[in-house]
Amino acid sequence: MEYLAEINPHTDEFFELYDELPLWSAPFGLMILDRAPLRPNQTTLDVGSGTGFLSIELAERCGEGSRVIAVDPWKTAMLQLRRKMKHRGLNNITLLEQDASVLSLPDDSVDLVVSNLGVNNFDDPPTILTQCYRVAKPGSTFLLSTNVVGHMAEFYQVYHSVLSELRKTDRLSALEDHVNHRGTANSVSLLLEDAGFRVIDVATSSFRIRFADGSALLRHYFIRLGFLGGWKSFLEEDEIEETFTVLERRLNELAQREGELALTIPIACLTAKKPE
Repeated sequence: MEYLAEINPHTDEFFELYDELPLWSAPFGLMILDRAPLRPNQTTLDVGSGTGFLSIELAERCGEGSRVIAVDPWKTAMLQLRRKMKHRGLNNITLLEQDASVLSLPDDSVDLVVSNLGVNNFDDPPTILTQCYRVAKPGSTFLLSTNVVGHMAEFYQVYHSVLSELRKTDRLSALEDHVNHRGTANSVSLLLEDAGFRVIDVATSSFRIRFADGSALLRHYFIRLGFLGGWKSFLEEDEIEETFTVLERRLNELAQREGELALTIPIACLTAKKPE
């Protein structure tokens, strides 16, 4: 079962060949881009910028007089963003290779804060959002997108059934915790409000990721990169192969009945303001 080998995202080769992140993050980022104020000379903070999909779009859409500050501790991602900037001739993006919980920026210095899926990866969301509040100017906007509870429900229903079938019922609570660790639009709103922001709009949407069957799903590069580790995390090492053999079979049976395997990804995009 070669697909059970996880992918290391911290190698130079990974970034030489990797181009699937926008496939995943673009639907979320497009909701931000559709709502973000785009003004000449504005300063934007992109928290959890990754390889810079949103940073680059905002830098180009707001023009040369604007400034985007891209923050991410992921070293290889920031290296890739630097290469993209050089290729495009962009000089209005500043890179901060650091954790956003210790932002090295002045108070009240940013016109717009954005975070595309970043909250999913924050170790300490309250501290990071408090930092965002500190550096945001009074009256500025914060746009945050995230996938929420209900994500890939079709897959998790099958996984739950497989654990029951294999009499691994002691693993069901861990599976439920894994599913529910994602926030809801309401819980993310509360995080923003606890940091001092005022949530003024919550937009929701969804998209589907479609596969021919479970075998295709489990071997898909981005699935192996972004999700496989979590799916294996609540199993003992000697349980993984048996569990995934049955899981693959049950997913294939579902795909045969339905004509495909389609997973639903719910999106929430929240717009908040720092009071003046």
